[in-house]
Amino acid sequence: MASIIASPSRYIQGKGEMENLCTYAENYGTNLFVLTSPSGRKRVEPFIAKGQKDAKITYEAFNGECCMTEINRVMDMCEKAGSEVIVGIGGGKIHDTAKAVAYYMKKPVIIVPTIASTDAPCSALSVIYTDDGVFEKYLFLPASPNMVLVDTDIVSKAPERLLVAGMGDALATYFEARACQQSDASNCVGGKITRAAMALAELCYETLIDEGIDAKLAVRENICTKAVEHIIEANTYLSGIGFESGGLAGAHAIHNGLTAIPETHELYHGEKVAFGTLVQLVLEGADQDEIQEVLGFCQEAELPTTLADLGIKEVKEEQIMEVARLACSPDDTLGNMPFEVTPEDVYAAIIAADALGRYY
Repeated sequence: MASIIASPSRYIQGKGEMENLCTYAENYGTNLFVLTSPSGRKRVEPFIAKGQKDAKITYEAFNGECCMTEINRVMDMCEKAGSEVIVGIGGGKIHDTAKAVAYYMKKPVIIVPTIASTDAPCSALSVIYTDDGVFEKYLFLPASPNMVLVDTDIVSKAPERLLVAGMGDALATYFEARACQQSDASNCVGGKITRAAMALAELCYETLIDEGIDAKLAVRENICTKAVEHIIEANTYLSGIGFESGGLAGAHAIHNGLTAIPETHELYHGEKVAFGTLVQLVLEGADQDEIQEVLGFCQEAELPTTLADLGIKEVKEEQIMEVARLACSPDDTLGNMPFEVTPEDVYAAIIAADALGRYY
């Protein structure tokens, strides 16, 4: 099997870059269809207008769910506008809708995140839900977005917790890629891991450890420092390329299992993934210094390290076993670990990770 790495054709990040959207888009067209929320439009339209020049822009309000009904509606609006380029500005569901619309219409797509809470912007994937918000399917796309544009002035003004959640998601990247490399598992784009993808995943982890807390404190003060710039890149690009081209393993499977517990629904994806990373390390019997480094980072960043942090105040054995069984589903990614894993193993690792979190 071939080794494959996937990435956007262009990744652009910097302060004030929203003003340059139309200039960058000229490579693909001058008639832009911008999908965003009403509040998102208020935040970005004044900056985009400064660099609009001769470009035509049609703004369309996102209806809130990445479902086929919404995708078809947006396709119809885009067709009526005669737009050449799809632009998704906002968070994950807007990005996924924009990517799906561009795929079905065979048009280029530009993704513009206004938060750094996940590593989804760079991926060749859209998660499709029903109209009622129930997961329906993954839409695997033939390519990553044509361009990802990140204005760090805008992203750094988002709530601190969103940046920290992004760090929690990014925290898993290296450890899951390492597990996939050890087991010779396929990555998310159907190939083996390249050395480049592994290097990006490792750099992602090093950036979090070295600069994550500095970035968190800077965002709390509503400022954008070099540390913030580096963490935004780690959360968005390094983790995005690292997870998709490195592969997923235990941490995200644990996250998926945790969704069976209603109390965890109030937490962000990355917050649950952070705890899943600790569980994976315990499951592996990882070096104690490594586990303590991850634990220390999570506690300082205020990411969950115990079941209580996840909202699970009363630990019930059968409930945790259900999490373990779901995580071990053959349709999930625990099978990418370099050893056989049973639900009983996962249950023990969850309880042990919780005990470590409480001890430290």
